[in-house]
Amino acid sequence: MNIVVLDGYTLNPGDLSWDALKDLATVTIHDRTDEDTESIVKAIGDAEAVITNKIPLDKYVLKQLPHLKYIGVTATGFNIIDVEAAQSQDVVVTNVPAYSTASVAQFTMALLLELCHHVGDHNRAVQSGQWEKSLDFSFWNSPLIELDGKTMGIVGFGQIGKATAALAQAFGLHVLVYNRTVYSEYESETCQFVSLDDMLKNSDFISLHCPMTKDTAGLINSETISKMKSSAFIINTSRGGLVVEADLAEALNSGKIAGAAVDVVSEEPIVSDNPLLDAKNCIITPHIAWAPLEARRRCMQIAVRNFEMFLKGEVQNVVS
Repeated sequence: MNIVVLDGYTLNPGDLSWDALKDLATVTIHDRTDEDTESIVKAIGDAEAVITNKIPLDKYVLKQLPHLKYIGVTATGFNIIDVEAAQSQDVVVTNVPAYSTASVAQFTMALLLELCHHVGDHNRAVQSGQWEKSLDFSFWNSPLIELDGKTMGIVGFGQIGKATAALAQAFGLHVLVYNRTVYSEYESETCQFVSLDDMLKNSDFISLHCPMTKDTAGLINSETISKMKSSAFIINTSRGGLVVEADLAEALNSGKIAGAAVDVVSEEPIVSDNPLLDAKNCIITPHIAWAPLEARRRCMQIAVRNFEMFLKGEVQNVVS
């Protein structure tokens, strides 16, 4: 069987190996593929299987691929695939769940700590000579915040939300969870499930870990921000579309909230007119929470295993 990898560089910029996939099929690897229909169709050609990370396969692409039998998404989210169209053509679609749980939870805490201590800014201050010229043994250019005893609100309580809650509690944070399902076994003196309004009102930090759906799109907007403390911070390592970026930028610039840190934005790579680029006290990283070597290795291993099981007629991690 022939399989085409559409955007292999994203998962494997050179520090992993495709050999396990090559043992299963004839493999063509494109580091990148343009996202227009013609380019995607040309890259796939007559291949019966394709692996993609972010290159979209919509119904217009799929209808031009009569030989296609399998799509493997090297990510947990699969909104880039028109699953209904794929199913109508008897194309199996798989994803890779839970491979980056530890990495994303860890990165969430890294953003939280950066908001509290501005480590990067203080390092640059020292490197530029400010400490050398200081009249005192110590100085700080931004308020420093202690986490112990404060409250973190978590939106979404899947694997990453749970892992983030555990880390937050280890730092001495009280956790308030907003999730459509209440998991009573996770409730304790330091973790409660509450309504959205209660979480917004009482949290010092709010971290987003929910999927992007019609119900969660634009969840953070002028109305929900107005219910937050003026000292609150927002962290988003989930999907950029969860936030109305113009509303968040306005809130940051006007002091309605204290700060934000986002690893995802509505259009990626970020565009020059994204309002968050000029917003006060806003940290932006280039969608890297998922990307440690260990997480990418797990992702590749599961993606290859998904394809291997498909070849055996024992499909796993099928999305619908």
